[in-house]
Amino acid sequence: MVESSGSAEVPSGSSGGRQLSLADKLNHLFETVKNPATGKRYTNAEASRAIREAGEADGLTVSESAIAQLRSGAKPNPTVNTVEALARHFNVTPQYFFPDFDAEESEKIRASMELIAAVGDSKVRGLALRANGLSADSLKMITTVIEQARRLEGLDKPDNPSVT
Repeated sequence: MVESSGSAEVPSGSSGGRQLSLADKLNHLFETVKNPATGKRYTNAEASRAIREAGEADGLTVSESAIAQLRSGAKPNPTVNTVEALARHFNVTPQYFFPDFDAEESEKIRASMELIAAVGDSKVRGLALRANGLSADSLKMITTVIEQARRLEGLDKPDNPSVT
């Protein structure tokens, strides 16, 4: 694994409300971003392999075990290179993983990804594009409506929705 000497501290402390930890944010990305090769959620091994293949030019890699440690919270302080590789893989800004990243912007990213996951069908991708720029609250509302419609049409089980 190629890592820099500095670490990108991502504590899970809170100030005011509960602040999401790096593990929380990373797990959310794993829950909402689908592997285009399988159409399913990435496994740690698949994400590691995709990061390695995408980073061949610059040598950035993140091992499957490092991803597992980050997701479990056992390794809360990844290196800057690890954060950059994960951000590139999941198409988010590296700052997304840091606790001082703007809370509203962080929530917009989370809500946008949930919306995109909920409208994964290529026939409705235009809906996701039209939602661009909406507030986090509006994106949450749209996601909820889509999830309810999917359950009503029998596409998702009520006790196991596709987006959490």
